[in-house]
Amino acid sequence: MDMGHFAVQLAIAIVCGILGNMLIPREVPGKFLGLVVVGFVGVWVGEFSYRLIRTQTQLNMPWLQWHIEEVPIIPSIIGSAIVIYVVTTFLRWGRYSK
Repeated sequence: MDMGHFAVQLAIAIVCGILGNMLIPREVPGKFLGLVVVGFVGVWVGEFSYRLIRTQTQLNMPWLQWHIEEVPIIPSIIGSAIVIYVVTTFLRWGRYSK
């Protein structure tokens, strides 16, 4: 991974964290920095799962192939929403299980 790819991932992580929070409206710890971290993990999860699914099933949908510098946009947004859901679910579960 070069610095250009990392910079694009970081920029998309910010946007995906915000869009993922709009899809799953829950309070993420850390406010903006938390959204950036969740977005970055979501970009990684979305990118990894999209490439895995694409190689296993030969998935060929044009709207899934939108990308900037080889970072897929739609799978990154979906990955960020999934990470927000999982993180906030575990935090709520830990908070209320006392």
